[in-house]
Amino acid sequence: MRVVITGGAGFVGSHLCDRLLAEGHHVICFDNFLTGRHSNVAHLRSEPRFELHCQDVTDSVDVDGRVDAVLHFASPASPVDYQSFPLETLRVGALGTLRTLELAEQHGARFVLASTSEVYGDPTVHPQPETYWGNVNPIGPRSMYDEAKRYSEALTTTFRAAKGTNTAIIRIFNTYGPRMRPDDGRAIPTFVTQALSGNPVTVAGDGRQTRSVCYVDDLVEGIVRTLASDVAGPLNIGNPHEMSVLELARLVIDLCGADVPIVFVPRPGDDPMVRQPDIVRARTELGWNPTVDIQSGLLRTISWFRADAVAAASLMTDVPLPRQESAQPARAPQASGG
Repeated sequence: MRVVITGGAGFVGSHLCDRLLAEGHHVICFDNFLTGRHSNVAHLRSEPRFELHCQDVTDSVDVDGRVDAVLHFASPASPVDYQSFPLETLRVGALGTLRTLELAEQHGARFVLASTSEVYGDPTVHPQPETYWGNVNPIGPRSMYDEAKRYSEALTTTFRAAKGTNTAIIRIFNTYGPRMRPDDGRAIPTFVTQALSGNPVTVAGDGRQTRSVCYVDDLVEGIVRTLASDVAGPLNIGNPHEMSVLELARLVIDLCGADVPIVFVPRPGDDPMVRQPDIVRARTELGWNPTVDIQSGLLRTISWFRADAVAAASLMTDVPLPRQESAQPARAPQASGG
């Protein structure tokens, strides 16, 4: 197939590029590098079946030749990122989804929307099934992301109903693994970076809020199965193994072999108290189940962060630091557990 992936240089998108190329497909990657990284796809630049377009998909998504599938993954996805780029987040959820749906409709292509468990907000139903409509604050500090994704789901559903577009919606729960940015503010990269550097690990609130984290390879498997199916969704794709953020922080510290304290910091506004996917639909309709346990996944992730830190340090060797006339005090990362 010839597959268009928006946000293909991001954390999840780049793993998806790898998987589809490994299966023999031609991948056309769009990314404006607002939050994506060139290093995530640098190893693919010599691959003849890989095309990279540095372009904002809210403006246009122009592709020469046939298109068999469109996977819309472009969006800031961590609280730090979408709160830093609120208008960009809303635009890519609205205009980006419209442009990519139009591309899929034009070519008769399969369309897969990367939605999020954040459409459930701070849930009053636990675990969260796809039939749950959510508890979202439309004017809160996370609304630019939550509502962008809710609108993108509505738009995707409307294209399917009104135009017959071959669409699918997946709701991605907390995912982790190699290629996460250490500064993106999510719990696992924050905890790992702090523990490896010997700094206190910062936990928001009292740490009793829960998360269910899924290793990126399992997520990609769910995406690929959705793409190959005729299922419309929405489908929850996540690991139902639930644990508190405090338990997660302690596990990261232990696996890093670090001797650092845990420091509690204020909890961000509208931070969900619980998060756990009901994956009955994915199991029955896709035959999908996560297979990577939390300890194995974290060990792989920690190993990657160690190697990435070494590579970054080597790049800084003999590079003069810019002179600063004045310095502002650094603000400690405050992981939301997202």
